[in-house]
Amino acid sequence: MRNREPARRPLASIAIAGMIGPLVFIALVIAQGLLQPDYSHIAMPISALAAWPAGWMQNFNFFLLCTLNAAFAIGLHTAIRATRFGVIGILLLLTSSLGLLFAGLFPWINLNGVPTETPQHVVVAVLTFSSASTGLLVLSRRMSADSNWADLSRYVLGTGIVMVILFLVVGFFAVDAGTPFHRWAGLLQRVLVLVWVTCQLVMARRLFRIDRDQPVRSSGAA
Repeated sequence: MRNREPARRPLASIAIAGMIGPLVFIALVIAQGLLQPDYSHIAMPISALAAWPAGWMQNFNFFLLCTLNAAFAIGLHTAIRATRFGVIGILLLLTSSLGLLFAGLFPWINLNGVPTETPQHVVVAVLTFSSASTGLLVLSRRMSADSNWADLSRYVLGTGIVMVILFLVVGFFAVDAGTPFHRWAGLLQRVLVLVWVTCQLVMARRLFRIDRDQPVRSSGAA
């Protein structure tokens, strides 16, 4: 007689990926800031780290987060009850992950000793943050129709709204020289990222709990 072993839980692994991705991303950003004494977390966007000699680390950081966030979005699609047009929120989150990929492919450059954002990266940044924020807005409606997620739907909706507001503030009042909050562009962007990351960690924890509470299927035959 064969021993029966608990089947693997793919959603638990995906939930862990959803937690690890943003935490590793933040840790690598902090580490790079320490390695580059002339880099300012307050004044400079995260992407500007790619313009330094060790910029490959930030490009790798984007690639890693892209992969783990994409896996997490697919896991959410599997775990949240399907609704009409509900897949749109997931597609927007996947588009945001694609934006992270292109952020690493089209990084900031060092132009005559000055960290400079390329036109391609501007487009990528807009794609990433706009897709992430609107993705959460749309996904919150799908969550409200699922008893396992309904209590989080308002939080996810609120996160999406706050992200949209912060994204507009950064884009119109901080990024360009001469705008009111330019000297705090890096700080404002980090607040935006923190709001996003916190929401993802909360959703990942819920996904892990849902998977844990499911009956364990056994593999093998008697």
